Amino acid sequence: MRIGLLGTGPWAQMAYAPALSEHPGLDFAGVWGRRPEAAKELADRYDTRAYDDVDALLGDVDAVAVALPPDVQAELAVRAARAGRHLLLDKPLALSVPQGRAVVEAVQQAEIASVVFFTTRFVTEAEAWIAEQAGRKGWFTARAQWLGAVFTSDSPFAASPWRREKGALWDVGPHALSVLLPVLGDARRVSAAAHGPGDTVHLVLDHAGGASSTLTLSLTAPAAAAGATVELRGEAGVALLPESSGGVVPALARAADALLAAALTGHAHACDAAFALRVTEILTAAEALLDARPSDG
Repeated sequence: MRIGLLGTGPWAQMAYAPALSEHPGLDFAGVWGRRPEAAKELADRYDTRAYDDVDALLGDVDAVAVALPPDVQAELAVRAARAGRHLLLDKPLALSVPQGRAVVEAVQQAEIASVVFFTTRFVTEAEAWIAEQAGRKGWFTARAQWLGAVFTSDSPFAASPWRREKGALWDVGPHALSVLLPVLGDARRVSAAAHGPGDTVHLVLDHAGGASSTLTLSLTAPAAAAGATVELRGEAGVALLPESSGGVVPALARAADALLAAALTGHAHACDAAFALRVTEILTAAEALLDARPSDG
């Protein structure tokens, strides 16, 4: 599969470009970015072609991977889907439900494959754990804490405008939801939402399976307190999400595997654009509750 990369920022450099270039089932055909000089630099590093015109890249590939801000991603994903290109996207799919729905409709109309890179879902240990817990009945409650130090460290993502505007809810909220939803069922409603320190938010979800969950999300945690935890409690006892190993590049390679399989078989992956749209809908509902309770800060 010939695949192009849209985006040249830190995430494209750290994750997407190495994963695409090393994957045996992919031909890393080129890079397009909003800054042509950055596209050339990244393309040269991986001995591929830099494109000045995104439509020219779309004309030369079978699929695109997108490492761009969510609002930019949504627009270009629709464009790529209409050109018949399979999509390897990042979370969140979009920053509004109409944007996300437009991507899903374009994917469905073009009958192409889509996979959205919810990192934890493509980590071997976590994937197996999620599948095991989803097969168990009687979960009563769950607690998810996704605490990042993006804004309290020297993270390369600290300058990201969309992260500064949207905060942890939209950046790490998708990760937590990607673990909870397949185990506890869809979120029937966001029961409560409250602000915490910095960009921290606390959510309570009511799930279709009968369980409730609480989420604490932050990008302003102290570096020493950063980390992700998911704890389930129910008839089966207590289950903790295992720590991941292997890094982001192998996880992204597994997402590429999933895209190849979906394109070959025509069977949608669990983390496709439609699932990512549902995550966007839940985040939008949470944001509405938070907006009704302005932060003291």
